[in-house]
Amino acid sequence: MPTREHFSSRLGFLLICAGCAIGLGNVWRFPFITGQYGGALFVLIYIFFLVFFGVPLLTMELSVGRASRRSLAESFETLAGKDSKWRYNKYWMISGNYFLMSFYSVVTGWMLYYCIKGFTGEFGVNTSAAEAGADFGAMLASPSEMLMSTIAVVAVGFGICACGLRKGVERITKPMMILLFCLLIFLAGRSFTLDGFEEGISYYLAPSLDGIREHGLLEVLSAAMAQAFFTLSIGIGAIQIFGTYMNTEHTLVTESLFLTALDTTVALLSGFIIFPACFSYGVQPDQGPSLIFVTLVSVFSHMEYGFFWGGFFFMFMLFAALSTLIAVFENIIAITMELWTTSRRRAVMVNFIIILIISMPCLFGFNYLSDVHPLGGSSTFLDLEDFIISNNILPLGALCYLAFITWRGGWGFDKYLEECNRGRGIRLPRWGVSYYRFVLPVVIFLLVLNCYVTIFG
Repeated sequence: MPTREHFSSRLGFLLICAGCAIGLGNVWRFPFITGQYGGALFVLIYIFFLVFFGVPLLTMELSVGRASRRSLAESFETLAGKDSKWRYNKYWMISGNYFLMSFYSVVTGWMLYYCIKGFTGEFGVNTSAAEAGADFGAMLASPSEMLMSTIAVVAVGFGICACGLRKGVERITKPMMILLFCLLIFLAGRSFTLDGFEEGISYYLAPSLDGIREHGLLEVLSAAMAQAFFTLSIGIGAIQIFGTYMNTEHTLVTESLFLTALDTTVALLSGFIIFPACFSYGVQPDQGPSLIFVTLVSVFSHMEYGFFWGGFFFMFMLFAALSTLIAVFENIIAITMELWTTSRRRAVMVNFIIILIISMPCLFGFNYLSDVHPLGGSSTFLDLEDFIISNNILPLGALCYLAFITWRGGWGFDKYLEECNRGRGIRLPRWGVSYYRFVLPVVIFLLVLNCYVTIFG
């Protein structure tokens, strides 16, 4: 088996994997649903699902990567044999990486556009939410502006990956993630000086049964479980690829707990930035793009030195999005190199073109193709692509990993357990096989079923 690159440090591995998990959902979804579904009570439920469901799934993907030292392109046949039918699963799981990048690249371009817009003072002064919404709509209606932003972030992402793991991905992502955490703490610290800090944090984290009474316990549990599963991006090999580069010094449960702690810290601190600002300026917080590009833009325009705070906030958002972009690009490049036995440089060039082409439906879905609604209503191609990856490929990929380590003909739970427990740290017990074989698949199935009922019911 050819020699494979390794991370130069454990910190590099943890920060890069955290960068893959930390994304836009940590900022524009988690704080909102926390405030909506019961504050600190929801956080406790979320952490429960993260530890007892998210962490086991994370260890599976990392173990497959570390044991095989291969990406999705060859990992199943490496562990289960060349003639194993498990190898056919890789194709639809690989497609998930491209589905994710088909819209995530465009949204990352939005962050770059607004970061520049913030630092150049284009948020204006005392801008209303309606005016901020009109500006956001104007950007979406301009395919040329979005295209230039998308090309820029895709070029940066692939350019970093072209330099290799240590000289490119680790060298750039490690300081970028450290700066991301510094920006997060800096912006959260600023919130303590705002007039609406106490009111905002009370709405965000004060334990409340009102959200559970209003929405029902089942909906709250489903929301917490969905956020815990999807925040880690399990199911498309994006985390697995970094397992192929890691050493065996620490057990995978230990590393997985560190990763989930970093991911949860970003999600929690994001609320410390958002809610005090919204309550200080009398703006109702929204969920999704409206929160970031409309509500918060209006808030920053009302602040003293708003261009400064807004610019740094969107720099934080850009780093969060770009870290995920780089991680998935590295997975795509590794897969291409193994499947086609080609060089890293050629894999970068080919995939750069592919990503730009498949980003066009999402990009044009807000202008030239705005009359096309794939899921009905006012849905866009972004909604369709997000539905395909979040509600189908990710959970089905997680089920595939579960089956691979527990079913006959797969890798086997004992081999998974041996790999998972190599090194120092927390170890998984042998009796956990029933939990992996019966409990986790049922939970994932119920999650997928609930998503379909919510969307099409």
